[in-house]
Amino acid sequence: MDFSRLEKSIMDVIKEEQAKLGYRKEKIRLYYPLSSLNHFFQVEGDVTGMLEKLNWFPEYTEQRLGQVEVTNEGERFCFHIPEEGVEYVHKQMKENEFIKELIGLLQKHDCTMEKIFDLFRSHSKKVEIHEMDNGEFDYRVSFADDPEDSYIYCFKDEGCHIIYHRFLPEDYADFAF
Repeated sequence: MDFSRLEKSIMDVIKEEQAKLGYRKEKIRLYYPLSSLNHFFQVEGDVTGMLEKLNWFPEYTEQRLGQVEVTNEGERFCFHIPEEGVEYVHKQMKENEFIKELIGLLQKHDCTMEKIFDLFRSHSKKVEIHEMDNGEFDYRVSFADDPEDSYIYCFKDEGCHIIYHRFLPEDYADFAF
């Protein structure tokens, strides 16, 4: 069983959280819907099948994340990451400079969509920017040539500040914006 995409996602979320809130040696819980987990494994499984697959995940990640515990309520799965896993990500994973810069930019009162687009362009020559008209988001932005960052970033200007959400491409497609 290849858990590498799921583990990368978990580590990316931990790094994003640390960029937003700072590092603390503490356990955290991350939640994934069944549909997202199915995307990681490229299957269309049910809850029982996913629980069977995830039985092996703690063993796979133990050397890096410690004893991860996986639980679920219906189609919502919770990954309990122990303190040593959060510390491993903090100490061993390189800083995600882009996320750090994006969060820093979004925290400024003079943040604009154009400044966000410029930040993306400063990290890649191949940036895809699409205006959206769905009431949920104003723009979606992604790197067209970065295998390390294949996420789709969606932005909403709420007047006094800009918010974002980061999606896996498959999850974004499920929303059918």
